[in-house]
Amino acid sequence: MSTFTITEGQDPFLHVALQSGESVFAESDAMVMMDGTLDLLGNVQGGLLSGFARQLVAGESLFTQRIVATRGPGDLLLSQTVPGSLHVFDVGPQEYLLSDGAFVAAETGVDIKVRTQGIGGALFGGSGGFFVMQASGNGKLCVGGFGSLFLLNIQHGQNPVIDNGHLVAWDAKLTYEMTASTSRGRGMLGNLISSQTSGEGLVMKFSGTGNILVCSRQRKGFVAWVREQIGARS
Repeated sequence: MSTFTITEGQDPFLHVALQSGESVFAESDAMVMMDGTLDLLGNVQGGLLSGFARQLVAGESLFTQRIVATRGPGDLLLSQTVPGSLHVFDVGPQEYLLSDGAFVAAETGVDIKVRTQGIGGALFGGSGGFFVMQASGNGKLCVGGFGSLFLLNIQHGQNPVIDNGHLVAWDAKLTYEMTASTSRGRGMLGNLISSQTSGEGLVMKFSGTGNILVCSRQRKGFVAWVREQIGARS
């Protein structure tokens, strides 16, 4: 059986140990190093149509990397595109929904598909619009986030509110809705104005029991900051 181990330190690697004949699939360009007993193959996980769906609606690459232990056991190192942390989930009875760009790697028993979500989540980007990625099947799944990661264990009645840009992955059994503000009674336009003036941004309201993985940094906010710094120096 393959093993997934996250290395220590900042910007960790995902260390995968494969037995002969085993394989994993990963996001395009995730492979950093692999033993000579392994082969790196191009792959469209879930088929061509599923690959196009992930690329168009969830911001993921059309093609994934498939690493196969064809000549005996071997090790490989994988990494995500942005600086940050990694987390490994066990997919089985519990399925997970993933934000844009969260997928890093998984065992071949894990199936990554695109599913539709409610109108509350469809009105805004960042979590897939009308669609969101869902991991089902059986096996290990590695996801990544920008900055540090924190795993929240939600119980009934807690109903956390999470900024959309900091959301990485969450239990599929949780219910959620997206809004532009935590304020009540303002309507859609009022919430959008409140979001812009307060800097609150888009938030996800969860209910139920399960885990939610969040990251400390927001990609869009960081990109905006970099552009601001470049503009100030030009």
